[in-house]
Formats: sequence, structure tokens, C-alpha cells
Amino acid sequence: MPQTSTLTIRNLSAVFPDNNGGLRALQGLSFDVHPREFVCVLGPSGSGKTTLLRILAGLLPPTSGSLMFGHVWKQPRIGMVFQQANLMPWRTVTDNIKLPLEVTNTDEQSARLKTREMVELVGLQGFEDSLPRDLSGGMAQRVAIARALIHDPDLLLLDEPFASLDAMTRERMWMELSRIWQAKQKTVIMVTHSINESLFLADRVLVLTQRPGKVKLDLEVDLPRPRTDDIRYTPHFGRLARKLREAIE
Repeated sequence: MPQTSTLTIRNLSAVFPDNNGGLRALQGLSFDVHPREFVCVLGPSGSGKTTLLRILAGLLPPTSGSLMFGHVWKQPRIGMVFQQANLMPWRTVTDNIKLPLEVTNTDEQSARLKTREMVELVGLQGFEDSLPRDLSGGMAQRVAIARALIHDPDLLLLDEPFASLDAMTRERMWMELSRIWQAKQKTVIMVTHSINESLFLADRVLVLTQRPGKVKLDLEVDLPRPRTDDIRYTPHFGRLARKLREAIE
């Protein structure tokens, strides 16, 4: 694994005001994420997983601790995908994907080329002019992933992007996301409640403790890539799943 960290987190804490002196969501959280690494974050409900993602996205300030991107602080380009696709219902697939480029005033020819590349990357050829109401849940999330990638982010944040999908669609999306990651090699941090999902997708899995969340287990996922569905039925996959389950419980 490369030695230079894309992201360095040290002693990160988050406290929300309440009537009992403050609700501690995260406490003393420290870990590194390396370039092109896919990291999943697991933990019981209320362990601060989504709070962590919101801090990384710049949507929420930490109470204490430090974040560093690269060797010195810089504001990274962030792509984020939420549990719901959050597409604009009046915009087509193409126009939803292109939105971040419109915000940054990218010239129209470049925007069209990049949008076409993203449509092909997520396998939505033939649906460019479709509206969100005409898409399945999995297709809508592909649009959201393409939209998050189109401005070439330094860090892609995924907050349980497949949680609302049925089991079969969700498993197909694991394959799709794995393929997309192999193609783009972005640094990814993904929050999930699924042990199988985390093992299928990640290079490392971080397990957080009960609130206040801190790292209980940092597990390297030494499964070969590219991963196929069969890998979930191997003895080694089962051993890794048991380690994660024991850490969560």
C-alpha cells in the first residue's frame, strides 16, 4: 500500500449540544486513508458513521481534532452519494449528471464530452434523455454516482448508497460499483451496515464502537481483485466476516 496518505485524521471528536452537557458522536478518532484506497466504515447504529462522512465532506465542523489532505491542508474536491439518489425530477439523466459542471461554468463542449463518458462508465447508454421517474432505484443511484464523479473528485464519499434497494439489486450494484472503482481508481470512503457489502468492495474495513465512535478494528481485506460473486462463498470471506461481526457485537 502506498505510504503517502490522501487523508489523515487525528483525534477527531464531534459533540452535539443537548440538555445533558453534549452528545458525543465521535471521540478521538484517528486513521489514515491512502491514495486510490477503498475504505468501508461499519458500526452499530448511532456510532457516528454518517457524522464522520459529513465532517469529511465539509458539511459539519469537528469539535476537535485535525483533518489533513495530502502533506499540507488543502480543500479537496469531494464527490458524495447519499442513501437516496436526490436527482432533480425535471432534469434528464444527462442533465442531472452534468449539473456539477454547470455550477463550475465548464464550457459546453467539454461538459458534453465528460457527461457522455460518465454515462458510458455507469452503463446508462440509451437512457440519456430519461427522467428520474422512469428509472429503477439502481439506475438512479448510477446517475448519482456519475454525478459525483464527473468533476474528478479527490475523495468520493458514499453514505449507504444502496440501503434503499432490494437485495438482488443491491448485490448487482456491488458489482457495478466495484467495476467503476476499478476503472477510475478514486479514493473512496463508504459507510454501510452490511458486512458482506464492505468485504466485497473494500481494501480495508473500519469498525466503529458504540457512541462515542472510535476505531475498534481496522481490518485489511486481502481478497483478490477483480472480485466476483463467488468470492462471498469462500472460507476466507467467511473468516473475515466473522471478525467483523465479532467486532461489531
